[in-house]
Amino acid sequence: MTATAKRLSLDRAAETCELKTMAQNDRITIKRPDDWHVHFRDEAMMRAVVPATAAQFGRAIVMPNLVPPVTDTAAAEAYRDRILTAIPDAADFTPLMAAYLTDETDPEMLRDGAEKGVFSAVKLYPAGATTNSASGVTDIANVMPVLDVMQEIGLPLLIHGEVTDPDIDIFDREAVFIDRILQPLTDKLPALKVVFEHVTTKEAVDFVAAGDASRLGATITAHHLVINRTDIFKGGIRPHLYCLPIAKREAHRQALRKAATSGDPRYFLGTDTAPHARHLKEAACGCAGIYSAPVALEVYATVFEEEDALDKLEAFASLNGPAFYGLPVNETTVTLKRESWQVPQSIDTGSGDALIPFMAGETLGWKLEG
Repeated sequence: MTATAKRLSLDRAAETCELKTMAQNDRITIKRPDDWHVHFRDEAMMRAVVPATAAQFGRAIVMPNLVPPVTDTAAAEAYRDRILTAIPDAADFTPLMAAYLTDETDPEMLRDGAEKGVFSAVKLYPAGATTNSASGVTDIANVMPVLDVMQEIGLPLLIHGEVTDPDIDIFDREAVFIDRILQPLTDKLPALKVVFEHVTTKEAVDFVAAGDASRLGATITAHHLVINRTDIFKGGIRPHLYCLPIAKREAHRQALRKAATSGDPRYFLGTDTAPHARHLKEAACGCAGIYSAPVALEVYATVFEEEDALDKLEAFASLNGPAFYGLPVNETTVTLKRESWQVPQSIDTGSGDALIPFMAGETLGWKLEG
């Protein structure tokens, strides 16, 4: 662990002590967490899913892979305005916008958008890697001038870390991305702030753990802590467990659980909640994405309890992310109570489409109060 990482780890531990996180027999109270990786989509779907995230989190980084993508300041402001109209009046929630990086992105536009407070980050999708990524980056060399400016102004780069070479097995694409792209990139731009999004492999966990906590972090989803690749095929193909990056072997799931519950400041909460209507998931060519927003905190709490690490939940969910992004910790708190409840089999979006949430029909032992 670097000296910087040690210092940040000690700072987080001291802050956690000061905040007096309560983990007792039947309740857990922590500072209100944030979700550093959210898909809201748009229009009716957006209006249906925003309240679930706003009920659990204080802030969220909103992914820009709409159709068309959110590539400039005006589009980001307009999308933020639409999101704000979908937030319930009683919710204390702030959407944080990310720009969609393309081969043609203007670095000065990003500089201006960051200075105006519109952009909190920039998202790099390798072209063709996942949902609505066709406009993504075709070659990292094409965006180096943009990344130079981002390094200069401290604007974080959020990376979907998979290669798209058809010759590379889908289960190996994250590990190959580290070797081919991410390691050379972080070597070349040592001050660039990078979030390795929704990591799924031991290789990714190890790469982040070896980095400087002030400039390299990773989000970990709830679903990747719960499922492995075998679960996708239990009793037949289970399309609602299909996501990108795809779940990996059990050894990788265990590495993710160890990292998330370690207290290491490099790892923080990012659900990658990604809603698709049921008929688009249960199709001949089903969409990638798991809708976890309605159960996110409850699932994370379950995992942390299983790993005997409830005392580390606040750091992962509420402290590490703000520290990386240079934002204050939320002042309010949330409380989870020990209560058995069944996750709904489906959720009505109000527009005729049904959503199947993560853990649909399953019983959870923690529930968010209020």
